[in-house]
Amino acid sequence: MDRQLCPLCASSSLAPYYKDNKRSYLGCAQCGLVSVPPRQHLSVEDEKAVYDLHQNAPDDIYYRRFLSRLTEPLLARLSANSQGLDFGCGPGPTLSVMMIEQGHKMALYDIYYHHRPEVLLAEAQYDFVTSTEVVEHLANPRQELDRLWSLIRPGGYLGLMTKLVTDHQSFACWHYKNDPTHINFFAKGSFVYLGHTWGSAPEFIGSDVIIFRK
Repeated sequence: MDRQLCPLCASSSLAPYYKDNKRSYLGCAQCGLVSVPPRQHLSVEDEKAVYDLHQNAPDDIYYRRFLSRLTEPLLARLSANSQGLDFGCGPGPTLSVMMIEQGHKMALYDIYYHHRPEVLLAEAQYDFVTSTEVVEHLANPRQELDRLWSLIRPGGYLGLMTKLVTDHQSFACWHYKNDPTHINFFAKGSFVYLGHTWGSAPEFIGSDVIIFRK
């Protein structure tokens, strides 16, 4: 087993969780995160090559319907004319378009397609931050999520979408783990742990939406 700390809670309480013919997976006894050892991560070039295959776009009604699982509950909580950030917007930003259509202002960030570090500076503050199908790709999820949390004004929201680990049996046949760019898999307990450190209990909506209020 690779010796490492949990990339979310830094615990050394890691144990083999699952192994297939491509990768191994380690489970954290403290926060429930399941992670792929760093030596099995894709290179930057190979990772971007996978992302370049994505064909999401604002005119795709099915993609809009998918994103509405987060936008609808978030819109119900926001004040008019709020300022938001979509972190990890990808090559075809769509959630931002949906929020702008509802009267909100949006900044975009993506390490490959909208690399604008200025929107992540400490002085950049937002009423809400969204990140859909992103956290499972992050090599340093705690660092990135703490940074996003620091960018949210008091009373603001962090809205996430990611599929959740439930148990060993489901994980074994879970298609979500087969994407080579997915390297961290969150359980409900992972977000409960984060909420405890932030002083904000997560709200779970459906099977893959998590909202925190600051």
